[in-house]
Amino acid sequence: MAFNRMMSELDATRAKLALFTVIILLAVDTVNPIKIFMHVFPIVQPWHIASICVVVCLYIFISEMKELLYFAVKVFFHSILSIFFREVDVIGLDNIPKYGPVIFTGNHANQFIDGVTILATCQHKISYLVADKSWKRKVVGNIAWAMGAVPVKRAQDAASKGTGVITISRAAEAGSNSIVKGEGTMFLTEVGKGDKLRLSGTAAGLKIMNILSDSEVEIETTEDVANVSEPIAFDILKRVDLSEVYAKVLDKLASGGCIGIFPEGGSHDRTDLLPLKVGVALIAYSALEKDDLNVPIVPVGLNYFRAHRFRGRAIVEYGRPTYISPSTLDAFKKGGAERREVCNELLMRIEEAMRSVLVTTPDFQSLQMIYTARRLYQRKEPTTLKKQDLNRRFAEGYKELLLRAGGNPPKEWTDIQERLLAYQKELDELGIRDRHVRRLAHETYDIEEDAGDIVLREMKVPSQLLHLIVTFLLAMVPMLTLNLPVGFIARIYAEKRRKKALEASRVKIRAHDVMLSEKVILCIVLVPTLWIIYGFVFYFCTDLDGPSIALAVISLPLFSYYGIMTAEVGMINLRDIRPYFMRLFPKNRKRLAALPEIRQKLQADLRSLVKELGPSLGEIYFKKDLNWKELQLKKRMASATQASSADDKSHEKEE
Repeated sequence: MAFNRMMSELDATRAKLALFTVIILLAVDTVNPIKIFMHVFPIVQPWHIASICVVVCLYIFISEMKELLYFAVKVFFHSILSIFFREVDVIGLDNIPKYGPVIFTGNHANQFIDGVTILATCQHKISYLVADKSWKRKVVGNIAWAMGAVPVKRAQDAASKGTGVITISRAAEAGSNSIVKGEGTMFLTEVGKGDKLRLSGTAAGLKIMNILSDSEVEIETTEDVANVSEPIAFDILKRVDLSEVYAKVLDKLASGGCIGIFPEGGSHDRTDLLPLKVGVALIAYSALEKDDLNVPIVPVGLNYFRAHRFRGRAIVEYGRPTYISPSTLDAFKKGGAERREVCNELLMRIEEAMRSVLVTTPDFQSLQMIYTARRLYQRKEPTTLKKQDLNRRFAEGYKELLLRAGGNPPKEWTDIQERLLAYQKELDELGIRDRHVRRLAHETYDIEEDAGDIVLREMKVPSQLLHLIVTFLLAMVPMLTLNLPVGFIARIYAEKRRKKALEASRVKIRAHDVMLSEKVILCIVLVPTLWIIYGFVFYFCTDLDGPSIALAVISLPLFSYYGIMTAEVGMINLRDIRPYFMRLFPKNRKRLAALPEIRQKLQADLRSLVKELGPSLGEIYFKKDLNWKELQLKKRMASATQASSADDKSHEKEE
C-alpha cells in the first residue's frame, strides 16, 4: 500500500512538472518547439500543425472512447461525492487483488449512489450489472452506458397480480416439493414452469417446479417456504432468460475485467442485509467452469450516516476476498440439487464476507444505540478503522447476547439500553452532539438562573455570532443564486420519488435509500441548465463582452462549490455555538448543565456492564485484531450445530 501511494505521488509530481514545462515552452517564443519548427520550415503554417493535431485527437478519442468516457465519468463522480458528502473514508484497499478479474459485491443501501461510491474509491475499472428498468431511465441509463454496465432484466420489475388466493403446505422431507393450493386461481394459463409466486407483502419468490392443475402447483422447498393456512393474494414473477447477460459478464471476466454486483437485488433502507440472489454464485462458478478462472469475490461494505441528506458521511470498507473451492466444481457441473447446494454454500460465504465489512442490527433504534454506546465507551477519538471495528464488536456482541437471552435480556441490560436511547433523544431535542457535552464538562463556572450575562461573557457569544454572520454573508450570494433554487427543487422531487418508491416496494421501510440518488440525478440536469440560463442573462441583459461572459459562466461552478463549502463552515459554527446560545434560557440551561454528569454516570455504567458481560463473548471481547470473515463463519457453524442438536432432541422426544 505504501509503495502504491509512493508511486501515485511520483506520478502526480511528474504530471505537475510536465504541465509547467509545457507552459514555459509555450510562453517563451525562443524555446517554443512549434515556433522553432515553423521558423526552420517557413512553408509550414500554424493551421497545418493545428489540423494534424485535431485529426490525431479525434482518432485517439474515437479509438479510446470507452476508456476516456469511463475516466471522465469517474472524475465527474469524484466531484459529485465531494459536493454531496462531507466525508468519504475508505478502508481495506489492500484486500483488492491488484491484477486480474474481480467480482465486487456490495450492500445496496443508497440506490445509484452505491455504484458511484465504489467507482470513485476503487482503482479498478468496474462494469456493473444494472437493472433494465434503470438502464432505460434517462441520465441513469446514459451514465451506465458510459461506464460499460450490463443491463439485467429482473422478474420483479414485470410482476403481475395473480388471480385468486393461495395456501401453502411445506414439504416435511428435505428435497421434496411443497404444495400450493389455490382458490379461484388460473395456474394453467397464468404461470409456467420456472416462474415464481410472491406472496402479498413479502419479497421472496417461490419457484414453480410442476403445474398440476388450475388450482394446484408444486414449488421448490427452500428456507423462504413456510406453511400458509390462511388464503393470501400473490404476484406472478415470470421466468427471465439471463443466458445473454451471463455470456457478456463471463466475457468481461475472461478478458481481465471487473464486475460489480449488488446481490440483494434491489436497494433498501434496512439495517441488515436482504437475502442474497443466487446470480453472483452462478457467475463465479460459470467462470471457473468455462474459463478456469477462480475469480476473487471482494465484499464492499457501504456504511452511510445520514445518507439521504446533503453533506452526509460514508465509510467504504473493502473486505477479504472469497474464493470458490475447486473441489466443488464437479457438483456444480452435475446440476440439480447438487448444483443448488454448492451455490447456496458459496452464497452463504459471500454473505458472511459482506457482513464482515458492515455494521448490521435488527432495526434502526438498535443501530442508533450501538453508535451512542461506542461514542461513550471510547476513551479517545479513534481512527475510522478502529471506529468501524468497535461498532461491529458492539453490534455482534449485542446480537449474540440478545440471542442467548431468548429476546428477554436482564434488567440491568435493558436499563442501559433505555438510558442510552434517552441520552441520545435528549441530545437530539437540544440540537447538540456528544462532543458538545464533552466540552461542557470542562467548564468551571456555575450556571445560575440569572447567569445569562455570565454565559455571554464567558462563552464570547457575540463574537462567535459575528463570525457566524460574516460566514453566512460570504456564502449568501452563491447560495441564493446558484445552489438554493436547485436544492429546493431537488428536495421536493426526491420526496415525491421516495413516496412512489415506498408504494412500489415490499422491502423498504421509509425509502430513504432513493432520496440522495434522485437529488443527484436532478442536479446533474438542473445545475448546467441554470448556468446556461445565467449565460443568456449575461449576454442579453448586460454590456459584458464575449470573453467576460465566458469567464463568468466558467466561474459559476467554482462560485457554487465555494458557496457550499462556506455554508458548511457556517453550519458547523452554528452547531458549535448552539449549546452556549441555549444556555441563555433558564429551562435549557438546567438541561444542558445536567448532561455532563448524566454522560459520566452512563459512561461508567456502560463500561462496567461491558466488563461484566464481555468475557462471555470470547474473541469479540478479548482478541485485538479480529478476522470478521472467519468470525461470521464460526457463528454460522455454531448456529448450524445448535439447530442440529435441537432437531436431535426433538426426534428423541417423539420416539
